[in-house]
Amino acid sequence: MELNTSLRQLCRYLFATSCLMASVTIQADGNSVDKIYHPYVYALERELEWRAIYQDNQPNQQDHRQLHRFAYGQSINERWFGEIYLTGEKTDNSGFTLEGYELEAKWQLTEQGEYWADWGMLFELEKEAHQDIWEYSTGVLVEKEWGRWSGTANFLISREWGSDIQDELESSLGVQARYRLSPWLEPSIELYSSDETLALGPVLLGDIKTGVRQKLHWELGFLFGLEKKSANNTLRALIEYEF
Repeated sequence: MELNTSLRQLCRYLFATSCLMASVTIQADGNSVDKIYHPYVYALERELEWRAIYQDNQPNQQDHRQLHRFAYGQSINERWFGEIYLTGEKTDNSGFTLEGYELEAKWQLTEQGEYWADWGMLFELEKEAHQDIWEYSTGVLVEKEWGRWSGTANFLISREWGSDIQDELESSLGVQARYRLSPWLEPSIELYSSDETLALGPVLLGDIKTGVRQKLHWELGFLFGLEKKSANNTLRALIEYEF
């Protein structure tokens, strides 16, 4: 009975969040499937991260596109976490090439459990490696728990500029409903929405403890495009070593 009540509350929360974010969508391009950020920062945390997406059959994009991100990050204090990324891309028509650089900062706004939901913000600055294209993004991270269920939403607004691109605003939404089955296995379902993406699918994730204050976090998901403008299928993977 308690599980059913929690699930109904979670579904209502995710539906309301999706409607709110969709109402303020501006414009976006490309595949917005990436990862869901949680609004938490842990003091003295450091991490190495690799994440990737593999997509097929999206209009105006090369087929079998692979996008890889490699990063190092660490907490600055109990509220801020910073990360630096290198981004690479591979398609059927090109080998693996360096595509861009990115700086990222996460700010935890509230203490966990302090209010009805936990809040944070995300800030990103990205530069294309071979073109004069810049992108700045800022967004809201929100998470709510019901028993073993957890709902998370990310809403980002981005601005692109530079001599090799027309200045524009973009927005994207990512939503996750996660069930904490065990520390090493948490089934979830994720939704991604932007102007050129509407995708939904299952994701598995978990943590494997490797030592004192050390763990390996993994995620593996398969997202299905729900509209013609979206990639038919997107495989996403992530591995983080936290120490």
